[in-house]
Amino acid sequence: MFKVIKKEGRARRGVFRCAHGGEVQTPVFMNVGTQGAIKGGVSAFDLKELGCQIELSNTYHLHLRPGDDVVKTMGGLHKFMRWDGPILTDSGGFQVFSLSGLRKIKEEGVTFASHLDGHRIFMGPEESMQIQSNLGSDIAMAFDECVENPATYEYAKQSCERTLRWLERCKVEHDRLNSLPDTVNPEQMLFGINQGATFADLRIWHMKQIAQIDCDGFAIGGLAVGEPTEVMYEIIDAVEPYMPADKPRYLMGVGTPSNIIEGVARGVDFFDCVMPARNARHGKLFTWQGTMNIKNAKYKLDERPIDPECDCPVCRNFSRAYIRHLFAAEEILAMRLAVMHNLYFYNKLAQKIRDSLDCGEFEQFRAEYSEKLGRRI
Repeated sequence: MFKVIKKEGRARRGVFRCAHGGEVQTPVFMNVGTQGAIKGGVSAFDLKELGCQIELSNTYHLHLRPGDDVVKTMGGLHKFMRWDGPILTDSGGFQVFSLSGLRKIKEEGVTFASHLDGHRIFMGPEESMQIQSNLGSDIAMAFDECVENPATYEYAKQSCERTLRWLERCKVEHDRLNSLPDTVNPEQMLFGINQGATFADLRIWHMKQIAQIDCDGFAIGGLAVGEPTEVMYEIIDAVEPYMPADKPRYLMGVGTPSNIIEGVARGVDFFDCVMPARNARHGKLFTWQGTMNIKNAKYKLDERPIDPECDCPVCRNFSRAYIRHLFAAEEILAMRLAVMHNLYFYNKLAQKIRDSLDCGEFEQFRAEYSEKLGRRI
């Protein structure tokens, strides 16, 4: 399923296999299609051209619409959205976190109000596993509680203990669902999630506990939610030694190009973030010289591509001036082209990280790009 084929320091070069899509080369950036589509008018067929290896969709949103029962009837999420590669579905836990004013957490699970129409929904470990089983994803994430930062030590401790109990319930239900004759994807994997806010001792305790449960991979959750970047790196440094070395490591919801490079340097294999698509829809584009705002007036007569170093479909065909015009004219094509460029950039970043690891030159790559990619042009 997962094999580390080379290391440089703590950075890992690996290969991951699952039911769909053959081999995934890691480190990998997963492209976020929350509701079964990338926001900005990008389809599953576009993702192939943009170098995407794993697509990520959201359990909570697809449960609300069209309904996970509908997706199962349509043959699962792969057939529904016409994506034949690996799919990871998150558990819904982060959406529960983001709906903090509309939720009530108990041992059984969480009751909260739909952001669409306010109707009450209950989701616990079993419900999350059932929804993800209906979707037929390749990787299901355990149901957890993402604690707000800053949190009190006592609450973070109670939450860790509850998330551990929830993971045990997830494992039992996940195994049961995979054994059923009508399961969409009987080879679906389960990843556990490490929590503990920004308390290193809680993070380590929780990681030691969940590592004893037979999951197919492990994630670090509850970061990139407002804490300083250096604190995030400190938590990864604290947790990483206790993560099983023979299983994939996933840093959830992270992040900037620099975050990804620094995460790889700390032993992380999987990443996801809405940032490339979200920023693109507002004209914020990533290049190999730093970030740019394509809406700026200085690009009005600029015939160059977004990034002369980029060979994405957008940079091969369109000028900065044209894309700036599309944003000024509020054309939908502006968002589509910008999102395509940013996703290609992130997937290319992951490829360049892999190439540097293959050549034993990751530290040189890190020294050149970690800071530079965060600069504004």
